[in-house]
Amino acid sequence: MRCVIIAGSPDADISFIKSAVQPGDWVICADSGYRYARDAGIKPDLIVGDFDSFSGELPRGVETVRLNVRKDDTDTFVCARYAVNRGCREIDVLGAIGGRLDHSYANLCLLEYLSSSGVRACLASEKEKILLLKKGAYIFDGYGGKTFSLFPFGCACASASVQNAEYPVTDFKFESKNSTGLSNVFHDGCKITVNSGKLLLMINLAEV
Repeated sequence: MRCVIIAGSPDADISFIKSAVQPGDWVICADSGYRYARDAGIKPDLIVGDFDSFSGELPRGVETVRLNVRKDDTDTFVCARYAVNRGCREIDVLGAIGGRLDHSYANLCLLEYLSSSGVRACLASEKEKILLLKKGAYIFDGYGGKTFSLFPFGCACASASVQNAEYPVTDFKFESKNSTGLSNVFHDGCKITVNSGKLLLMINLAEV
């Protein structure tokens, strides 16, 4: 089962959210993310939040979990935990990037939690797609001409090879102390092989 979590970034695009949610998806809204779902004509399956950023009327007949404002985890993180506990193994998080930088970074950390839970996850918007790549090989089709960047995450460095890209590398050491992984360009059938460590892959979907 694929889960879509709609978070409350102020930069969220309603038309993108509407197009990103597919029939059969299990939809969770994190607090004010419900406003975006409502405006996109999407009925969520679950709403979770302390409702410090949404004070409107909540829909009847939708499971709702109210959280204490004083808590350790973000509303979005709690949504992810519910999804994992209910058996979701593919999760897209919308409305997770933009606005406050600390909130955006917390959602990047969410990818680490989901990866460690055996979930294929990404943060997605109309402008970008962000994934956490752990050890293994990954093929990317349909992104020809789009720029992408690779940065170590949760580690000081990561080793990887990149094939079928504008700047191919073999067993390259990506380090957190520099920006060498910035702005590569996909060719069709790009292959990224992570040998050690973990890499954040940031795909720029905007026109270049």
